[in-house]
Amino acid sequence: MKAKTEDVIPWRLAFPEFAGNEKGAILKGTRLRDELTQKQLSEKTGIPQRHISEMETGKRQVGRKRAEILAGALNVSDYRIFL
Repeated sequence: MKAKTEDVIPWRLAFPEFAGNEKGAILKGTRLRDELTQKQLSEKTGIPQRHISEMETGKRQVGRKRAEILAGALNVSDYRIFL
């Protein structure tokens, strides 16, 4: 069954807690999709767990090199999703 236009709301209105930290939410969501803890992702990427936590909460920028590493580890085709 297809949703009616009046039943659809923008995701930013549905999830206001992500406002201003969309990239961190994407990183966390992708990590959880793969059922990885921050520690497991840290071990897989070599990125300190503390830094992963800070990236997910918006306290640290990801940066291109780390975005490429994360994309590879999380099977994401375009690293720019984390930037």
